[in-house]
Amino acid sequence: MTATDTRSPTPLSGIDVWIFDLDNTLYPASSNLFAQIDQRMTEFIGERFDLPWDEARRRQKQFFRDYGTTLRGLMTEHDVDPIEFMDYVHDIDVTPVIPSPELDQALERLPGRKIVYTNGSCRHADNVLARLGIARHFDVIYDIVAAGYVPKPDPRPYGELVERHGIEPRRACMVEDIARNLVPAAALGMTTVWVRTEADFARPDRGGVGHGDHIHHAVDDLIEWLVGLTRPDGSPDATAVGS
Repeated sequence: MTATDTRSPTPLSGIDVWIFDLDNTLYPASSNLFAQIDQRMTEFIGERFDLPWDEARRRQKQFFRDYGTTLRGLMTEHDVDPIEFMDYVHDIDVTPVIPSPELDQALERLPGRKIVYTNGSCRHADNVLARLGIARHFDVIYDIVAAGYVPKPDPRPYGELVERHGIEPRRACMVEDIARNLVPAAALGMTTVWVRTEADFARPDRGGVGHGDHIHHAVDDLIEWLVGLTRPDGSPDATAVGS
């Protein structure tokens, strides 16, 4: 397969591996869970470098813009221990995430393997999946540690995920709330789904990526989309998708 697969996306009826982002994707952004992580990252930087809040915040956002994640910037510029950082920032209260029997049922009806691919840690993913009540559906959590601390949207860990777990990209679908993170997936030949958000950094027209053709489907509500995706017999309904 070439570095960029320019063929039309595979119909959803032909998908047998579903790759889901975690934060603001498997649970709604309105849960505001990531706001806790965001605050903890700023606090970590402030404490580590003895900075006032505003300057720590500025540096955190600069790391995110320059390196894809705050952690990558801290590792590259300051040799920060990634385990120490993740233990600190993921020490949060996950109760704002509401357990979702509806999502559990929708995933049950969705045929194929399910994988979580996150720039966060396995610890954080385990906590969130347990809170949602959907952990049983995922046989792989591909976290930032598995990715060698190389964050999305760097294309290298996408290729490693595919190789390590025997994924045929043309039969895989990736679901994400950050549009730019779908660019490498589409280039590999995956079908892509963007969970719409108004956050500037996540939008295809504001997050550093143009409209392009890397977004094949866009949906407003993940659960509603998944419910509509499968017929009562459990088979994918390729007509029940977003725009």
